[in-house]
Amino acid sequence: MEFVRGVLGLFGVACAYMTGRSVAAVRKGWQKLPHLYGWIIRAVLCLGAVAFRYSLDTVDILVWTLSAVAFAVAFWATSHGKPQEDLTNTIFPE
Repeated sequence: MEFVRGVLGLFGVACAYMTGRSVAAVRKGWQKLPHLYGWIIRAVLCLGAVAFRYSLDTVDILVWTLSAVAFAVAFWATSHGKPQEDLTNTIFPE
């Protein structure tokens, strides 16, 4: 059971990361809101399943903390992306 709990924790962290990316993308208008809802539901289910059968312990705290960090990093990285290079002169020389 501990292996399954660890795998669910990893999935939860990954879903939290994708939730952060989706929040930033929805705010910028790159994605629609249903994509964000899908990632939120996945993250909540995975992170809730980690804490379902056991009382609060270090695994729960570690997974939830890593999920919060992954969410923040993904949101920041997506919000502060590099501008796209203008390769027009490289592709089509004059």
